[in-house]
Amino acid sequence: MHDRLLLGKYYPGESVLHRLDPRTKFILLIVLMVTLLVPKTAFPLLLLALSSVFLIVISKIPLKEILNSLRSIIFIVLFAFVINVFSGTGKPLITFSFITITEEGLTNALLMSLRLMLLVLDTTLFLTLTTTPLQLSNALESLMKPLAVFRFPAHEIAMMMSIALRFVPTLLEETDKIMKAQSSRGANYDTGGIFKKAKGYVSIIVPLFISSFRRADELANAMEARCYHGGSGRTKLNELHFTKLDFIFSLVFILISAIILFAHYRYPNLI
Repeated sequence: MHDRLLLGKYYPGESVLHRLDPRTKFILLIVLMVTLLVPKTAFPLLLLALSSVFLIVISKIPLKEILNSLRSIIFIVLFAFVINVFSGTGKPLITFSFITITEEGLTNALLMSLRLMLLVLDTTLFLTLTTTPLQLSNALESLMKPLAVFRFPAHEIAMMMSIALRFVPTLLEETDKIMKAQSSRGANYDTGGIFKKAKGYVSIIVPLFISSFRRADELANAMEARCYHGGSGRTKLNELHFTKLDFIFSLVFILISAIILFAHYRYPNLI
């Protein structure tokens, strides 16, 4: 089960994406989201798809690992496709009873599906597979530091996110063990009606909650025993530093995004 989830899963490597400062990845991801969400035509999204292929190549991560990130959103993509395919107006392409699919609706559905897949794919490349959870939390803390003027608990928020990411694989492994243990005792989760299935899953949820609370209590005691009292006065073993690679990569990335947005506004009817 836990092998299917890429949240918190890091793929070690020495590629360009691995060596980028995590703060750079966060900033460029925001630029990417804007570039993905603004265009309403196919041509800019096709350029973004080519950019995503380039990111896959320079990440040096097996294609199988990257495509696994799309398996978890298949239902969302299909749902978005169905919602959009019936929302268009204009010349009908297919008419069956009360169902009408127009050219505009089909185009919107395809573009929305492509937009969602590119968003998840690029987010996975930038953050999940090429950045460790510790680097993510340090980057978030660094980016939120200016909010300390308003007494925003940047360190505490980053710590909570780091702990949450750290325990996702652990809890999935614990769930897998509980399911196997309950199955050996005769529990069944795949047959019967909805109420029978729900009753079967209760035998998983209750032990999982008890195990989670026990782990949280042990972690709290361990942090208290080590005199943890927030981020004041704390230092880091590995400080974050922007390098020449970050500036060059950011410049190229922003330039490509600007070209894509320019193509969208300058040639809105190209494709």
